[in-house]
Amino acid sequence: MQKISVLLFLAWIGFLFYAGIALFTSGFLLTRLELNNHSSCQEPPGPGSLPWGSRGEPGACWMASRFRRLVLVVIDALRFDFAKPKLSQVSGEPPVSLPFLGKLSSFQKILEIQPHHARLYQSKADPPTTTMQRIKALTTGSLPTFVDAGSNFASYAVAEDNLIKQLTNTGRRVVFMGDETWNDLFPGAFSQAFFFSSFDVRDLHTVDNGILEHLHPTMDSGEWDVLIFHFLGVDHCGHKHGPHHPEMAKKLSQMDQVIQGLVERLENDTLLVVTGDHGMTTSGNHGGDSELENSAALFLYSPTALFPSAPPEVSRFLRTYSAVAQDLQVKELHRLQNLFSKASADYQQLLQSPQGAEAALQTVITELQQFLRGVRAMCIESWARFSLVRMAAGAALLAATCFLCLLVSQSAASPGFYFRPLLIPVVWGLTGAMVCAGLLAATGLKLDLVVLGAMAAVGSLLPCLWKAWIGWGSKKPLTALLPMPEPVLLLLLIRFAGFFSDSFVIAEARAAPFLLVSLVLLLVAQLHWEGKLLPPKLLTGPRFGFLTPTGPSRHNGLHALGLGGGLLLCIRVSGLFHRCPEETPACSSSPWLSPLASMVGGRAKNLWYGACVGVLVTLLAVVRLWLRHYGNLKSPEPPVLFVRWGLPLMVLGTAAYWALASGADEAPPRLRALVAGALVMLPRAVAGLAASGLVLLLWRPVTVLVKASTGAPRTRTILTPFSGPPTSQADLDYVVPQIYRHMQEEFRGRLERTKSQGPLTVAAYQLGSVYSAAMVTALTFLAFPLLLLHAERISFVFLLLFLQSFLLLHLLAAGIPITTPGPFTVPWQAVSAWAFMATQTFYSTGHQPVFPAIHWHAAFVGVSEVPGFTWLSALMVGANTFASHLLFAVGCPLLLLWPFLCESQGPRKRRQPPGNEAEARVRPEEEEEPLMEMRLRDAPHHFNAALLQLGLKYLFVLGIQILASALAASILRRHLMVWKVFAPKFIFEAIGFIVSSVGLCLGIALVMRVDGAVSSWFRQLVLSHQRAGEQSSLVYTGAGSSAREAQPHLLPSCSQEPLAPGTSSFYNLKP
Repeated sequence: MQKISVLLFLAWIGFLFYAGIALFTSGFLLTRLELNNHSSCQEPPGPGSLPWGSRGEPGACWMASRFRRLVLVVIDALRFDFAKPKLSQVSGEPPVSLPFLGKLSSFQKILEIQPHHARLYQSKADPPTTTMQRIKALTTGSLPTFVDAGSNFASYAVAEDNLIKQLTNTGRRVVFMGDETWNDLFPGAFSQAFFFSSFDVRDLHTVDNGILEHLHPTMDSGEWDVLIFHFLGVDHCGHKHGPHHPEMAKKLSQMDQVIQGLVERLENDTLLVVTGDHGMTTSGNHGGDSELENSAALFLYSPTALFPSAPPEVSRFLRTYSAVAQDLQVKELHRLQNLFSKASADYQQLLQSPQGAEAALQTVITELQQFLRGVRAMCIESWARFSLVRMAAGAALLAATCFLCLLVSQSAASPGFYFRPLLIPVVWGLTGAMVCAGLLAATGLKLDLVVLGAMAAVGSLLPCLWKAWIGWGSKKPLTALLPMPEPVLLLLLIRFAGFFSDSFVIAEARAAPFLLVSLVLLLVAQLHWEGKLLPPKLLTGPRFGFLTPTGPSRHNGLHALGLGGGLLLCIRVSGLFHRCPEETPACSSSPWLSPLASMVGGRAKNLWYGACVGVLVTLLAVVRLWLRHYGNLKSPEPPVLFVRWGLPLMVLGTAAYWALASGADEAPPRLRALVAGALVMLPRAVAGLAASGLVLLLWRPVTVLVKASTGAPRTRTILTPFSGPPTSQADLDYVVPQIYRHMQEEFRGRLERTKSQGPLTVAAYQLGSVYSAAMVTALTFLAFPLLLLHAERISFVFLLLFLQSFLLLHLLAAGIPITTPGPFTVPWQAVSAWAFMATQTFYSTGHQPVFPAIHWHAAFVGVSEVPGFTWLSALMVGANTFASHLLFAVGCPLLLLWPFLCESQGPRKRRQPPGNEAEARVRPEEEEEPLMEMRLRDAPHHFNAALLQLGLKYLFVLGIQILASALAASILRRHLMVWKVFAPKFIFEAIGFIVSSVGLCLGIALVMRVDGAVSSWFRQLVLSHQRAGEQSSLVYTGAGSSAREAQPHLLPSCSQEPLAPGTSSFYNLKP
């Protein structure tokens, strides 16, 4: 029941955080209102009559058609500088050698030969610069919103008035070829269509080649009025290789040939429009609002001269939207309407009296530009309007939940902690949710799930906070509310305050390692203050610290210093894998973050591939050596057998996948289908093996070796404090009782061996590390599928992750005393260091809390081109982004287990039972082998309380981060960098918290599963002996280099199982 209470309470705490995040998000990230109004020829776009008088012409609506046909070519991610000519070298400056310059040479030739027939513009794309949002913006003329970026994986039909619908309504035949996203946005709108899957960004040619196959036949047939092509090769090349790769030059040259072919086939009444939907960053990604992402090329050409224009339809949209939404500023709306009316009047006057046309036309253009800029600014401000009430309520709910975590974690550290009251907040929360739902249903109001969840959270928080307030009173000082050490509190406050600075958030990749290094140095200093780096006799002066030594150290000073130095070295090396934020142009990202397929040199690629495979083998060897060191690798249980044979298969599958992925483009044409199939099946095989290993671990988590033997146990060796024969009466008094007991046991053994069957001895080995072995095995099974989602050279970071974790755990264990029989506790500095390391690893794996830095290639690992796999792709992108959060959250219980595991560093003196001094003097001092993690089972109540306390502390550290990001986003909501820095940071922190909280519950649940399996194992063993009616002895062991060398231990009282009648418990030196 205690285990269930702990898991339920942690899950409920997570729900409270989720409710606060959802409530804050509902007030911070608002979407705009979409109008279903559609324009018609009967409604003119502006005031007054249409001066051009063309309604009677066939196919004309508001104005005469200057072109009968349109060819629209969308080259995805066509950045403006891709269309620039190759500049000649300027004297005194180094030559510019960018592979994409000058590849679209047809633009420059046309502009030079026919300047009145062509125009090249720089188009500014409004963020978010994702493909689906940009297509909606191009076809509707509206602005995409920030939260629309989340729909890029799942597109929905456009309901607003749009260009495609207007063309089809006027009877135009619209033919489309290319990206299948258009089919999702405009289903059934095309008279003829050739859709190609845009799913795999590693595929540079399928979509483009499919378009080229149908382009010329369709164009020559003449059965079209509007022809739309959407090429994806440039965008996919940017994602896969980046804009500076030679493949980008090849792809742009191919697009140049396409444009030349179109120009040659154009008729005089046809307009050619070539445009990019957005740009790309220097790494080839997009989605944000940087200059390179917003910059796109727009090229217009026609065999006839270009082109007079007419006033836009923006004014009517503004008038309609303001009437429906009623959230535009009235004063600014009137000003813009008056400005548009004046521009329209000036335009009408210009048409009636052409005298001074040039100056008058410039005035009209200026007025219309001011009008359009004003409308854009007002709409952006309106669509970024916030609900301050919901934002404040969400932040308050997050703060209250953090406070609750702090209170309950303090209570769980007390010896008299009770678990039953933990379920009371859950009951109160469910009651509050039902009451709120009933009131909403009775009043007929709309049921808002976000508000309902918030009411449930408030209903569970209020009784707890009120009870804490009443119980606290004035008995304790205010400083007791923050029981963590002052240096740790200072570091947490620095991190909390840093979220309010855009410079800190941008430079967090460097700030996070600094905070982690500071905490590591603090841990080393703490060991010094506690007398664990120098012998106690040297700590005679107050200069060595303010703490007195608490006891003998389990680690010598050089060992602890070596752990700290190794940890600092790992942190420094992992910092070499970094991605520079866009705001620091002087910084250069690590070249090791890119996949091996993007490398040009074959020799260098092979060397890097060999190094990455070596890292895989090293990771496998480290895990197996660790399990062998503690003896768990000798267990015949299925998970251990899987570690022996399944893990090497996972390494082999990962290495084979990397080999094929890095050379897929170089494969012979007849083998490409086979390579493509293997690239899909190998990741699935590795993921399937990992899932099988986890299932086996959950099924049989007790990795112990059991041996049964008959015959009397061998007696212990006589230990003496002197060498040679006894030389004094004291020596005789010491050794004679031992000889007597030795003779007694030997005589008893001879008598028992004369019986037909001796007593049964059952020895269980490796119980002392059973919890940690299961955790390390589970983390290894999780790491390999997550590693597949990253670039090959990120494997070095994963190896450093394991090394850093082991070093930090050993360093923390050196300063955590083992209290028997409890209560057990994990200090705040350990939890904070673990959380800081998760953040540091997030940046070391090449991530940044911005959308352009998302590793989209992870969505296509092991996934075939099946539309139903969209959710799986989004899940894999999330697993790639938050892999460090998941691994450290699942491994968080190791902070509690590792100090007990490190008890095997040396034997301890067995405590003497009470007796007189003479008996104590003649009884030899015996060495007690460490019980290790079995000490936790000596006090199951304190064990469960420690797991609860650990989970709450970790959630508190993560909770203050999401609270800080929410407060920063709300306070700085009008800041210039809110949508570029603070809003993405809040979203990444929120998703990271959700992943971490789920992983934490899974890790604690795994420890409880192992604990329950150990109890079941003891119960079944004892019951089987009871049924057999045998006289038996039951012993267990902690750790050893192998099962043959392991030392068995007495069955602890924590098993809580009665031994069978006649069963004896004893201690053996050798099994």
